[in-house]
Amino acid sequence: MQRLIFMGPPGAGKGTQAKIICSEYKIPQVSTGDILRESIKNQTKAGLEAKKFMDAGDLVPDSVVINIIKDRLAEADCKHGFLLDGFPRTLDQADALDSLLKEMGLGLNAVINLAVPDEELLKRLLERAKIEGRADDNEETIKNRLLNYNNKTFPLLDYYKKKGLLKEINGTGKMEEITSLIKKELN
Repeated sequence: MQRLIFMGPPGAGKGTQAKIICSEYKIPQVSTGDILRESIKNQTKAGLEAKKFMDAGDLVPDSVVINIIKDRLAEADCKHGFLLDGFPRTLDQADALDSLLKEMGLGLNAVINLAVPDEELLKRLLERAKIEGRADDNEETIKNRLLNYNNKTFPLLDYYKKKGLLKEINGTGKMEEITSLIKKELN
C-alpha cells in the first residue's frame, strides 16, 4: 500500500509522473490542482474563491485546500493508498496533513521531489500554455508561481527530509527514465 506525496515546482512533471505511478500501483491521484480546476469549471463556491487566487498565480488559502483534501482522502478509493499531487505546499499545510493522517490512522511511505532547474520549468510551462491554452501559464504568472514555490513550498523538502521520507529525483530527462528512478525509490 503506497501513500505518497509528489513535490516539485510547477512544470516539473508531477502530474504526468503521478498518473503513471498511480496506474502502476493502482492508487488514486489526489491532485489539488485538478480538484480546484473542476470546482472552478462547476462554479462552486470554493472554486470561485480559489479562481481569484489562481488567476493571480497565488496559492489558494489553506482552509479551502485542507477541507478539499480531507473530504477526498475519506473516499473509498483512498483506503488502499493514494498519491497527493500538489499538496502540501506550505509548512502549515504539512502540519495540517500530519494531523489529518494521524486522525485517520495513516502514515506516509515517501515524499518524491522532482527537481528541475527554473529555466527548464519556464520553457516547459510556456510550451504547455501554447498546447493546452491555460490562462494561468503566461510568463509573468509563471515567474510568480516559481517565486511562491521557492518561498513557501521549498522549505517542505527539509521538513520531509528530517522525517526520513524525502526521495530526491532528477526531473530532467526522458519521461521513462524519470519514471524508472521513481519506481526504484519506491521498491
